Amino acid sequence: MKLQMHSIHFDADQKLIDFIQKKADKLDTYFDRIIDGEVFMRLDKHEKNENKIVEIKLNVPGKQFFAKNQSDSFEAAADEAVEGLRRQIKKYKEKVLLAKQ
Repeated sequence: MKLQMHSIHFDADQKLIDFIQKKADKLDTYFDRIIDGEVFMRLDKHEKNENKIVEIKLNVPGKQFFAKNQSDSFEAAADEAVEGLRRQIKKYKEKVLLAKQ
């Protein structure tokens, strides 16, 4: 899956980008019609702890999924955001399958 990575007001490490790409690629096992996506990583300057924010937007035919999470590390925030997308995709897929019956 093609993801555009955006790190806002900082330069993301290649290991972080690879980590998020690897996590997001696992979503293909739940829904194989994902077209592409965007990932936004930013730091919240007003917070001391849990100041890392990850937003993921995925495009599928006729729909868009979005998840945002804030944590003390980008990896943890990305994990939670991908998990949220997984739940959304499974729910959407079940709804589509029920509509076809």
